[in-house]
Amino acid sequence: MVILLLYVPRTVFLPKEGYNVTMVHDGGAALAEFDKLHPDLVLLDVMMPVMNGYEAAKRIRSLDREDAKTIPIIAMTANAFTEDRIRAKEAGMNEHIAKPVDAKLLVKIIHKLVH
Repeated sequence: MVILLLYVPRTVFLPKEGYNVTMVHDGGAALAEFDKLHPDLVLLDVMMPVMNGYEAAKRIRSLDREDAKTIPIIAMTANAFTEDRIRAKEAGMNEHIAKPVDAKLLVKIIHKLVH
């Protein structure tokens, strides 16, 4: 499984779980890599430079590619209030996970979304 990850340092455990991870450092780069990679899942930190995770998710969803409409997108943020979860859903994200990231919970969410 290929995961496109908008840089979240505490997710370095993902390759050890068997995931092929491509890490980028801003939302604009995430969008460019999405276009090249055709990943199985996208993890987006919502507070990244150039283009935040919410905007990156909206742009991914608006691409003229069938997988752009259905690919699982997970928001990762230190903001864990109800309104933050609502904002993630409105941006087209499937799930929301609070930082610091609980590794077991993230792996469980990934499995739920792609299997």
